[in-house]
Amino acid sequence: MSIHTDIKKVTTHTLEKMKQKGEKISMITAYDYSFARIFDAAGIDVILVGDSASNVMAGHETTLPITLDQMIYHAASVIRGVSRSLVVVDMPFGSYQSNSKEALVSAFRIMKETGAHAVKLEGGEEVLESVKRIIAAGVPVMGHLGLTPQSIYKFGTYTVRAREEAEAEKLKRDAMQLQEAGCFGIVLEKIPATLAREVSESLHIPTIGIGAGKYTDGQVLVMHDMLGINTEFKPRFLRQYLNMNELVTGAVQQYIQDVKSRDFPSELEQY
Repeated sequence: MSIHTDIKKVTTHTLEKMKQKGEKISMITAYDYSFARIFDAAGIDVILVGDSASNVMAGHETTLPITLDQMIYHAASVIRGVSRSLVVVDMPFGSYQSNSKEALVSAFRIMKETGAHAVKLEGGEEVLESVKRIIAAGVPVMGHLGLTPQSIYKFGTYTVRAREEAEAEKLKRDAMQLQEAGCFGIVLEKIPATLAREVSESLHIPTIGIGAGKYTDGQVLVMHDMLGINTEFKPRFLRQYLNMNELVTGAVQQYIQDVKSRDFPSELEQY
């Protein structure tokens, strides 16, 4: 296993070099200072401040309700805990779709008010004008194709995307257009592994998969799913590395018991 401890700071350029060398990119979501510090110290390459905060932090059913102000709050908290990882921030629903001018203003706000390193937008051809305008202003952009959760009401379901020929062809076209527009990487979500492989091999920029198989240039998971904080979400692509729900429940129940039985605090735990 090769973790670049020698790299003082992961940049968009680092990710492109990793792809060229065939080194996989590790990416995880974070939404606050404390977890960001842990992930950064552990050696994660990229931290995504995901609009999944809408689900896992705020309890909404979809990613749609989270606002730009709320995303800025989460991203600023994460940045304060990071010294090495590249931090990418999701632009929330409604902050870039209506026109490219609004998209640029939203991207500027994220960069200026959080200190983050890049933004991420969902969609291909539909958002190309916004992508170009943001990149032209000097803000790095990561794309996101396949299952785009902000379009959930259009899709009507969270199932695997691009199984059909027409949608697969559009995805390949979109990926190429995003690369040509200057994106430094693309997240591929819930698409067939063979399609993800084809797209990854056709691009010189890295792809990061979530439910897109093993042939992408990197992987991303939502921390609450991967650490077993959230136990309801169990898709095929998720590998759970910890059962935090169980561990925390046990600890809190022990604490309750110790308080009730007057075991806590002990003589040694008082002044």
